[in-house]
Amino acid sequence: MNSDYENEVKAEGFNLIIGVDEAGRGPLAGPVVASAVALKSDQFQSKIGDSKTISVRQREKAFYEIYENAHVGVGIVSESVIDRGNILEATFLAMTNAIENAIAQFAAAEDGGNEFYQNVCLLIDGNLFRTDLPYAYRTVVGGDSYVLSIACASIVAKVTRDRILNVYDLIYPQYGFKKHKGYPTPRHKEAISTHGLSLIHRRSYKHSQ
Repeated sequence: MNSDYENEVKAEGFNLIIGVDEAGRGPLAGPVVASAVALKSDQFQSKIGDSKTISVRQREKAFYEIYENAHVGVGIVSESVIDRGNILEATFLAMTNAIENAIAQFAAAEDGGNEFYQNVCLLIDGNLFRTDLPYAYRTVVGGDSYVLSIACASIVAKVTRDRILNVYDLIYPQYGFKKHKGYPTPRHKEAISTHGLSLIHRRSYKHSQ
């Protein structure tokens, strides 16, 4: 995967391109996690692609290299916030937080001040996004499979969320979070039926068969 898509956007006059993706919209438990990635280099030794299509080992290796080659922001929105609103708004909030984090890193590293704001373009995986941030953006359906910065964001979000659920597995071993990461697998639903809901389960979701 190369940065051709980002280069095409830069040719339109944007000088900072940020790819954005999320992990955790579908699970019954745990947070939704978003990542925003502004590439400093497009040269990777690791395999970069849609996080769902590469192995755990490949994701972990790529994760560290992405942090070396980019300004990376992460946004995490808890299950309690998801329950107070809805998963779509929680996802937009996580993305917004991740973008602000990445922008702050870029500004600090490049001493960009505020003058670059009008030249930022966000590349959002999917077909819908809402934010109050003052940046141009475009949604890219399936972007994690062919837009380098979005694929990188996909990997960072997935690895970050998986690590969170691995910790929760130690706290709530009866649910098997390490294996299913909170997604509605038969084993997960059976555990809920047996043990009830844990503190990290989303109350606004249907947990029955």
